[in-house]
Amino acid sequence: MRMCDLKNKIGNEMEQVQTLICNNAVMVFSKSYCKFCNKVKEIFRTENIDFHSIELDLMDTEGKIIQDALAELTKQTTVPNVFLNGKHIGGCDATEKLFRDGTLVERALGTYQKRDFDLVVIGGGSGGLAAAKEAASLGRKVAVCDFVTPSPRGTKWGLGGTCVNVGCIPKKLMHKSALLGCDMKDATHFGWEMAEQAKHNWEKMAQEVKMHIMSLNFGYRSELMLKKVQYYNAYATFLDKHKLKLVDRNQKVTEITADNILIAVGGRPNYPDIPGAREYGITSDDLFYLPHCPGKTLVVGASYVALECAGFLAGFGLDVTVMVRSILLRGFDQQMANMIGAHMESHGVKFLKNTVPVSVTEKSAGSPGELTVTYRMSDGEVGEQTFNTVMFATGRSPCTANIGLDEIGVELNARNGKIVVDKYERSNVKNIFAIGDVRDSTPELTPVAIQAGRLLAKRLYGKCDEPMDYKMVPTTVFTPLEYGCVGYSEEDLTESFDAGDVEVYHTHFQPLEYTLPKRDQDKSYGKLICLKSAGEKVVGFHVLGPNAGEITQGFALALKLGAKKSDFDDLVGIHPTCAEVFSTMFITKASGISVEKSSC
Repeated sequence: MRMCDLKNKIGNEMEQVQTLICNNAVMVFSKSYCKFCNKVKEIFRTENIDFHSIELDLMDTEGKIIQDALAELTKQTTVPNVFLNGKHIGGCDATEKLFRDGTLVERALGTYQKRDFDLVVIGGGSGGLAAAKEAASLGRKVAVCDFVTPSPRGTKWGLGGTCVNVGCIPKKLMHKSALLGCDMKDATHFGWEMAEQAKHNWEKMAQEVKMHIMSLNFGYRSELMLKKVQYYNAYATFLDKHKLKLVDRNQKVTEITADNILIAVGGRPNYPDIPGAREYGITSDDLFYLPHCPGKTLVVGASYVALECAGFLAGFGLDVTVMVRSILLRGFDQQMANMIGAHMESHGVKFLKNTVPVSVTEKSAGSPGELTVTYRMSDGEVGEQTFNTVMFATGRSPCTANIGLDEIGVELNARNGKIVVDKYERSNVKNIFAIGDVRDSTPELTPVAIQAGRLLAKRLYGKCDEPMDYKMVPTTVFTPLEYGCVGYSEEDLTESFDAGDVEVYHTHFQPLEYTLPKRDQDKSYGKLICLKSAGEKVVGFHVLGPNAGEITQGFALALKLGAKKSDFDDLVGIHPTCAEVFSTMFITKASGISVEKSSC
């Protein structure tokens, strides 16, 4: 064919191409054998988007000429070649990108309007910040809206969410402070001559902790600026599924729009519905910012928050009582929970069991003052005691009630107020996502929210298809004797599997550092829960002892990778450590053999 004939032919085919593009809202130039073409067509089918396609490889020489015409028109030489409402989109990657970020349907229908942001994150906690920074790193325009509603006692804090401000960080620092007090008592057994009795200074510790938290707040703000993430210190509510109303501390109102919105607002502590609770009680939101020593303290609740706070307060030498309605550490292995309670009792923490508060009244004002707590026991008997501080740790509720979710029809779990999402964190409203403590059926843990946030951003704006894996997530309760676990508890396993299929290996152990002061004999403990039918695959790991969090973090990988008891047996332990007991454990509960230890 002469060159002039070829040009004429391309010109004719160019008219045909342009006609196809104009006459079809969604036009796909494809080849029948191309996996990328087929992937694009499957995306359109999945989204119920009508499209027209022609298979260039089934058109003899005309197909080649059309592809040449497309190359001249779009500068793209490959297929698929996709057009939406007359606009050239590109190939498979470009189409998939629109599919992932949720704008493909609108663009196909011709209803898409450019919005202020690709992603807006409501909530400035660890998970939301992780998602925002990841999305920004992938080239998207991102905003974060964060506003702390003061507690009933007026406590408020900066950017970073619960973990940084009123959770993990101050809790671990105060836990460490209490452990140091215990270490100082032990020091004389290691040859240290203490000049005088050590005394804890609450005000000094609280100020140091506060200054560290403020440095973290500043660091998060700086990171957002570095990533070019727009930060709004304002309370966000939905006007529609793409539009938010922001109200700042000065009541200034701003409206912004986004293609996708991530809800990561976390939760706040509950108060019991009794007289005086909100007026005179505090929660963990307030404890870490309390400017004065709390004095004689009542902690109401049996959650990990309750026991952790009671533990470090007792470690400072304070008179501490824990009021427990039913069981300790609901949701955790109950053998371990009861061992924690017994250890705390042996170190002076008092427990009022099967008891609930009835009222709190002020006996005298002060810093701290005196509060009278009336309570009722399970047998109906009523009691009364006086405390300086009453702290409620009776669970947390997600902050989903007043952000307009009912206006846009986001489905909530009616029982707990959390957002129902699929495995990709997407709610029933396709451009609305949820992670962290507001996501239904999720461990309420900071690293979980961070991982979920990063993966969500990668799925929306990268090339990641990986959902968050919520199985085998390790955690630690930072009570005076720490408790770390990953996998099943004994209660969980017996509910899910035949009891005869479960083998539990266990042992007490004595940390070497406890031997000279001769304390906490037979308090540290470890166990492995195994499935016999799976070759004694280890499906539950539990340890009670010093540095349990560090121990659990390492062994969590073994469980994640499907380790069996024989793998633990083959592991050479490090001596002398607490962790080595998991490489030498051989006694089963079924054997009935005592696991008490009298030496290292």
